[in-house]
Amino acid sequence: MNLTCRIAKLCNYKSDNKPMAAAKRIEFKNAQIFQGSNLILRNVDFNIEDGEFVYMIGKTGSGKSSLLKTLYAEIPLKEGEATVVEYDLKKLKKKDIPYLRRKIGIVFQDFQLLSDRTVNKNLEFVLRATGTSEKPKIDVRIEEVMDMVGLKNKGHKMPHELSGGEQQRVVIARALLNHPELILADEPTGNLDPDTSAEIIRLLINLSKTGTAVLVATHDHSLFKQFPARTLRCENEQVIDSQISGNLSF
Repeated sequence: MNLTCRIAKLCNYKSDNKPMAAAKRIEFKNAQIFQGSNLILRNVDFNIEDGEFVYMIGKTGSGKSSLLKTLYAEIPLKEGEATVVEYDLKKLKKKDIPYLRRKIGIVFQDFQLLSDRTVNKNLEFVLRATGTSEKPKIDVRIEEVMDMVGLKNKGHKMPHELSGGEQQRVVIARALLNHPELILADEPTGNLDPDTSAEIIRLLINLSKTGTAVLVATHDHSLFKQFPARTLRCENEQVIDSQISGNLSF
């Protein structure tokens, strides 16, 4: 069974189902993105649906990080409209932010794994922190996500015993724990060699094929050539969508 099929099986996704209308996991309409009082991005308009794999690119300071932080409500939306995994960011209350984030899997460049415990204990910590308390359920879910990322037999290891690519796979497994509707990957290959970077992108693309929306922020232009996909470019205070504008030149 190849990786895509294994992931699909573990996500309870049936590829022979009749196609359904894709839900919009991200929807922005004429949104203005601010950092404090500074306008970072203006007139932001784009959608990302179930099962889409999308890149977000742009130079340092172009607004990528601000847009990502808006998506998971670290930066509030002041003007315009935006919905993320069915939460209206304009009307989002502080008490609802943890529930929004439970529907989003976030993959960081610097891993942020707890160094004082095993991989399985890292994942168990997240599940308990987000409301799962029954040990049998915890063990089953950890085994599922570790299998999905190809690390089924590595859960007993400490993070420092894994390669960089394996640690990033653990981070992806952590992001999958609560069955996210959307994965946000912030420079997920920034600390990895080219071959390992390609493996991580293949894994994220395979996850999108199970129905999960995936947005990858990256500086690595070689990935666009190896794995072409729809691209959002942050530039001159705008978000330019290749789906509308045609292929972007790199």
